Amino acid sequence: MRKVLIVDDEKNIRLGLRAMIDRLFPDAYTFDFAEDGAEALELLNRAPVDVVITDIRMPVMDGIALIQRIQELDRKPAVVILSGHDDFPYAKEAIRCDVSEYLLKPIVRDELARTMLKLEKELKQRERIDEQLTSSMRQQEAYRESQLSYLLRHPHPEEPGLPDRLKGCGLEWLEEGFQLAVLQYRGSVQGMRPPEFLGRIQAELENAPEPTGQRRAHVWDKENQLVLIAQRRELFQFLAGRIAETGYFAYSMGLSGYTQGVARVRAAHQEAEQALKYTFLQSAPGVVSYERIAGKSRDFTIPADKIRKLGNMLGAGREKEMTSLLMEVLDIRTVARYDIAYLEGVSCAFNELIFDKVFHIYGGESVEILRLFKKVGDLWNFYYFHDYYHSVEGLLHRLDDYVRSMKTFHIDHKEMKQAVQYMQDNFHKDLNMAVVSNHVSLNYSYFSQAFKEYTGESFVSYLKKLRIDKAKELLVTTGHKVYEIGGMTGFENTKHFSRVFKEMEGISPQEYRELHEALKR
Repeated sequence: MRKVLIVDDEKNIRLGLRAMIDRLFPDAYTFDFAEDGAEALELLNRAPVDVVITDIRMPVMDGIALIQRIQELDRKPAVVILSGHDDFPYAKEAIRCDVSEYLLKPIVRDELARTMLKLEKELKQRERIDEQLTSSMRQQEAYRESQLSYLLRHPHPEEPGLPDRLKGCGLEWLEEGFQLAVLQYRGSVQGMRPPEFLGRIQAELENAPEPTGQRRAHVWDKENQLVLIAQRRELFQFLAGRIAETGYFAYSMGLSGYTQGVARVRAAHQEAEQALKYTFLQSAPGVVSYERIAGKSRDFTIPADKIRKLGNMLGAGREKEMTSLLMEVLDIRTVARYDIAYLEGVSCAFNELIFDKVFHIYGGESVEILRLFKKVGDLWNFYYFHDYYHSVEGLLHRLDDYVRSMKTFHIDHKEMKQAVQYMQDNFHKDLNMAVVSNHVSLNYSYFSQAFKEYTGESFVSYLKKLRIDKAKELLVTTGHKVYEIGGMTGFENTKHFSRVFKEMEGISPQEYRELHEALKR
């Protein structure tokens, strides 16, 4: 439905006009009302309107002043002047302000109907034109992006007809000179999608002073990073200032050097990408130009021995030494002195010499810890160096605890096997937990807990079960007396042996023997 704003200082005229339009065109329009031009302008600024029907002579702001102000709006409604004064000066001003119709009071029904039908036709035609323009602009934008993508992929584009294609999409100015930037979102919004990011950048660019941003273009590269190209350096200076002063929309930018010619587009993109990497060393969103980092030294050696030493310390209870060594390996002063390839190499060495090694030595159980810090495996999962540093530090300490527990487990596992074997070899002797724990050189209380974790039952219960199992074997395979078998399996006397046997098997030792003899017959 279309929206109509009726502006008149007489309430009866406002309501009468609405009634006439409703009768002529049922359910075709919704209505807003204003008593003067100032109130009407406030409504127009608040929400778009399709048609304005306004009186001329009104208090506060008259109709002529209103239609003059309407010309300043981004979306202009169709305007109908309504007046009881049929004089040429008003009509002349109305025509100058692109007024669609001029109706005289009192309103004639047929003239109002004709006017509304004419306006509807004009509005539909305007909408078709806007749609065509929008579609054409989208096609032009897509074509321009395809040409930029081509230039990014080819270091020396010499395809016939390229100059004409660039001219056809408004990129011929690349031959005169340009600067290229790669922009990356660095804010807190999870899952910021490219269209939203581009929309925010474009909103920023709308505030750029003219003619700074007149000749510019954008494209998404294969890493899904926003590439912005402009003829004038001032555009990027403007964005750099905005990055420094705003906190609601955080992004960083790598800048190429100023260059010229379509053959330089790919090289400029590589420069900007390299410069963007160095924003990683900052503590907040910022800008790095290629000129600043072009001379960084590549004469470095990855400190593999120190990283390997860090890995060897895991589980050894040397947390302070690990922290100190990590600070030495990832000293920001050293990192900043070299080409960014140094930090990339250090990151790879951590993966190969520590994290992967832990996985291979201690098996799949360590995956749960590594999953908590899965981002650490790729340096570029982080926005800033300090985030990467603290994640590496956290992972190392978690792995230190894990390796220590695994070493303890393997040591205890070996000692428990020795303890169980000792009990199986000496069950017939006067055994107790003190004797066995001393045999494997473990603290009495610790041995009790570790034994139960290893066997699933207490020391006393395990020993009883072991002795009864041996007694059952002797009752079936030998002719020894019951009391003799009790003594042979470590019980103090026959009474104690019989009580424990019946408690565990439900029958006495003698009944157990007789039952098995009967089964043999």
